[in-house]
Amino acid sequence: MRILSLNCGSSSLKYSLLSMPSGEELAGGEARGVGPPIAVPASIVHRCGTGTVRRTVPLPDHASAFARVMDLLSADPRLHADAVGHRIVHGGARFTRPVRLDRRTMAELDSLGDLAPLHNPPTLALIAACAERFPALPQVAVFDTAFHATIPEFARTYALPAALRDRLAIRKYGFHGISHGFVTGEAAEFLGRPRTALNAVSCHLGSGGGSLCAVKGGKSIDTTMGYSPLPGLVMSTRCGDLDPAVTLRLLAREREDSAAVENILHGHSGVLGMSGFSSDIRDIFARAKGNEGRCSRIEVTAQLYLWRIRRYLGAYLTAAAPVAALIFTDSVGEGVPAVREAACAGLEAFGLSLDPSRNEAPGPLPADVAADDSAVRVLVIHTNEERAIAKAVYGCLCANPNAHPSDHRMEGDRP
Repeated sequence: MRILSLNCGSSSLKYSLLSMPSGEELAGGEARGVGPPIAVPASIVHRCGTGTVRRTVPLPDHASAFARVMDLLSADPRLHADAVGHRIVHGGARFTRPVRLDRRTMAELDSLGDLAPLHNPPTLALIAACAERFPALPQVAVFDTAFHATIPEFARTYALPAALRDRLAIRKYGFHGISHGFVTGEAAEFLGRPRTALNAVSCHLGSGGGSLCAVKGGKSIDTTMGYSPLPGLVMSTRCGDLDPAVTLRLLAREREDSAAVENILHGHSGVLGMSGFSSDIRDIFARAKGNEGRCSRIEVTAQLYLWRIRRYLGAYLTAAAPVAALIFTDSVGEGVPAVREAACAGLEAFGLSLDPSRNEAPGPLPADVAADDSAVRVLVIHTNEERAIAKAVYGCLCANPNAHPSDHRMEGDRP
């Protein structure tokens, strides 16, 4: 079965056509700069076999990006899809496993748009565009929140009045679940143990967002993000953990409306807001090398970024004990040895120590960069959300192999 995995970001569209169940990628790539024109022209990077091409094309919305991607795939008759899988950022409390898409499901997902206003609406538009072009093709939604459905009730509950909390569905949902779930499975395989026997802490540290996840018995028991992707770690433009009274002060004293405050907290805070010059923590670490010991904005930004990671690491190494593996993934987690080194410094009390040379040059991934005598293995694992999506879609469709194609149409129940 050939499954097209679509990973829709606020201004991007990653795609991968995979042969399942082997997981072999037949083609893939990314549409970048989707939306209103910016300084850097929109483009598609497309890879197929050993070749990669880049095309600069206008991509005013995700539907047009999808059309361009399908034009590239359709140029080769071997690159047809039997099903499509979509990453949905927020499934609310209702969706905790992959689900086939139809009109009723789409209506339910549409009602969750205010929970993920930057991501869910463009993904739903993409699903509609796919249904219009391929009405008989099964489409499956895979949810970024689903992996965290196993978080215990006490850990996902906010201490608000119960009636208010229940009426507005306010609870911790967590995000990056597709990635955390994928690297958890990869870590179990690497260590040669059943997933259900793995206790771990997963660190998804990207150039944009980041979160930690405590895993016990292969299941999420807590994560740093919450009702939204805003809390937890310091991220590129998101503030992370914040006293709620700060938000009230911004509303009352700065006379900002809620949309302006949301824009500040999501788009102008974090690494960018603190440093004043870059949203990429890799730029901060590069500059901080010459500022050690100085109380500069650059140094404080680097210190707070690491402090937030280390604070949660201590909590999660305790919550998931005895921990077998600490996992680093995504662009910063995989690609910045200095972050891994600083995050792990002083964790010997947990039986964890790095090997400096291994950490500096991990080699092919997955890799273990822990010292030989470390009781906790420190793993650097490449995340692959598109492959995880394809695996989930394959499992969902195989569970109901006799369904007629019309069962998946977006037109609802009409024959």
